[in-house]
Amino acid sequence: ETHGITFRIQITVKELLDTDVVLKLLFHLPVNYPSTLPNISVSSDQLTRAQCMDVKDKLLEQAKKHLSEPMVHDLILWIQQHLKYVIKQSATVCNESTLSKGTSTEDGIWMLLLHLDHMRAKAKYVKTVEKWASDLMLTGRLMFMGKIILILLQGDRSNIKEYLVLQKTSKVDVDSSGKKCKEKMISVLCETKVQSQHKRFQTFEVKEYSALDELQREFEAAGLTTLFSEFVPPLLK
Repeated sequence: ETHGITFRIQITVKELLDTDVVLKLLFHLPVNYPSTLPNISVSSDQLTRAQCMDVKDKLLEQAKKHLSEPMVHDLILWIQQHLKYVIKQSATVCNESTLSKGTSTEDGIWMLLLHLDHMRAKAKYVKTVEKWASDLMLTGRLMFMGKIILILLQGDRSNIKEYLVLQKTSKVDVDSSGKKCKEKMISVLCETKVQSQHKRFQTFEVKEYSALDELQREFEAAGLTTLFSEFVPPLLK
């Protein structure tokens, strides 16, 4: 009632470049939608990050034409009919700027380290974080060590940004009286591009550590020794 609604739609567009393209669209409708444009996130295993950004931009252009009227259904129909033209334009731009698919994809791989102060409704909170990571195709760890709670995420930069929006605007926990509440005690410790020495996490896992050196080994195994030493020990003070 105060932050609108977020939902995901997955569609398949057929007969494009001799293959089916599966588009995963994440819509966040603000409270005053449709007077305000929705936030849209686009991902697809068949498209490059640059192409997904082009699809998002074109959808927002169309959304402006439908301002003040419900538009999601119209946007879905529009992209199903026009995706091949959007991709064709995107490929032309891509060729002109001599960007390879690999380069544009790698440009989008980022890492985010968050510190949470507490979780009152732990089971529900953990389930929510796991769902968001899955929906946004993010990998990494939700780590518990004593009173320290860390979330380490890797993935497409636009999806990491989308995760932060969800984390800050959704009612993920409960307050001292048991009412649902937003996460207000969250710190972004680090947001950076994944470097060659960093190991990519293949999955998102929830893990508990009994001692600091155990947590440190997790970071070291991922090539994140500097990240650990810079941000984690100060949390113990």
